Amino acid sequence: MQDKNEKFGAHQHLVERIGEDLGRGVSRRDVLRALMASGILATTAGGLLTHTGAAFAQTPKKGGKIRVAVGAGSTSDTLDPAKGANIADSVRHYMFYSRLTTIDTELTPQMALAESMNTKDGALWTIKLRKDVRFHDGKPLTSADVVYSLLRHKNPTTASKAKAVAEEFEEIKATGPLELQIKLNSPNVDLPALLGTAHFSIIKDGTTDFTTAIGTGPYKCKEFKPGVRSISVRNDDYWKPGKPYLDEIEYFSIPDEAARVNALLSGDVHLINAINPRSAPTVSAAPGYTLFESKTGHYTDIIMRDNLGPVKNPDFVLAMKYMLDREQMLKVAMRGFGIIGNDQPVQPSNRFYFSGLPQRTFDLDKAKFHLQKSGMAGQTLPVVASTAANGSVDMAQILQLSAQKAGLNLDIKRMPADGYWSNHWAKHPMSFGNISPRPTVDLMFTLFYKSDSSMNVSGWKNEKFDQLLDAARGETNEAKRKQMYADMQVLVHEQCGVGIPMFINSVDGFTNKLKGYGSHPLAGLMGFDFAEHVWLDA
Repeated sequence: MQDKNEKFGAHQHLVERIGEDLGRGVSRRDVLRALMASGILATTAGGLLTHTGAAFAQTPKKGGKIRVAVGAGSTSDTLDPAKGANIADSVRHYMFYSRLTTIDTELTPQMALAESMNTKDGALWTIKLRKDVRFHDGKPLTSADVVYSLLRHKNPTTASKAKAVAEEFEEIKATGPLELQIKLNSPNVDLPALLGTAHFSIIKDGTTDFTTAIGTGPYKCKEFKPGVRSISVRNDDYWKPGKPYLDEIEYFSIPDEAARVNALLSGDVHLINAINPRSAPTVSAAPGYTLFESKTGHYTDIIMRDNLGPVKNPDFVLAMKYMLDREQMLKVAMRGFGIIGNDQPVQPSNRFYFSGLPQRTFDLDKAKFHLQKSGMAGQTLPVVASTAANGSVDMAQILQLSAQKAGLNLDIKRMPADGYWSNHWAKHPMSFGNISPRPTVDLMFTLFYKSDSSMNVSGWKNEKFDQLLDAARGETNEAKRKQMYADMQVLVHEQCGVGIPMFINSVDGFTNKLKGYGSHPLAGLMGFDFAEHVWLDA
């Protein structure tokens, strides 16, 4: 096992280097040449070969069927994009529908069904649609479809998960067969990115029946049984020339992680998600399979509620942040599948990430200083953790050992995963939680850090932060906006009662016969959008 782990670690290290090279602008041809020169192409490192597949000039092939198993899914699975609530829903919505924009791997919006989106003030937007786009039943796409798709989010009877965002829509009207205008209540230059999320998928004007999915996406819905499976077949009239490639995708959930890994390695399925880091060496060592790691903005945090008990003391919050042994937590809790965090939620791959913020490190002397200053030295305090929050039980135990050395007794209260998010998350003076990445910095800050947000997990209130957030939302100058987001990251890092020791990578696994796979900073499964891009090399 040790040899396998070492081999796995070496592969991962090399994969990281290749990714960094590509990120620095080294050409794909150069990467291929270097691999060949080093003899690596002749190795049996199946995971490495496929992982670096994006560097090769592979030619996609049409045809073939794949079976995909994910960890989430339930009888409440839905084909209504407004109601999508889990990974299973998001993947299906990307298969069957298209959106006005897409969000690329730098979290920058790119035009999709929209040919252009223009604004002068960030509040009034004019959108022109592509010509000759057709729904699965042959009906041409028009501006009426887009107006209907977006406005239904404001209707309470729709029960849209994106209603809070849609409340920004003051008026949406068609100004031509392929042109419309969106007027917002206040400027928001992130509108193109927000409209690239799955909830804002475009459906036909007047659609109320979602027993099937009539969209403009790369696949048509052949069968859908909520909580059981769906079968998708290629849309030969898809508006992107040449895509998609597969004939058919059978998609279902296997909640148990061990069973999901076994299904992959036995050849029953071609692709799975959410592999536990403890299972990673097994998948990596299996010939013919790839362990695929995606750097995402997903994080597990320790939440110190500002308005609950002793932890509202700013020095206590700082003491806790200095007690976070980030290196050890990453090694033990995530087996290295992540990157060190710095107590603010913007991931390093984001174009608004502030690289000038000094990295907070594990420092028991500073922890002792601030603990003494807070008056909490020698006290015993509970901290709540659960397997529901990825890695939090291991992280709590490491934190407990650090706290003992600093002069604080932490009593770990381990709660069951069932009901954790409704009964315990952010409801105690100290608890652990998980936050999934959001497509924009504004959305992340607005949901989890703005003073009046219902999901402001630490209850932190900062007037300067709120003012910067409102100003940045309407700022069209990219440089000024970046500075505002940098200032906000500093405020959260220094003052907010949230400690973020690491960002957690997503780990998928697939047969090496599957080609075209890549990573996305929003999530595994290529940001839930793998179906359009992969092909089978059987």
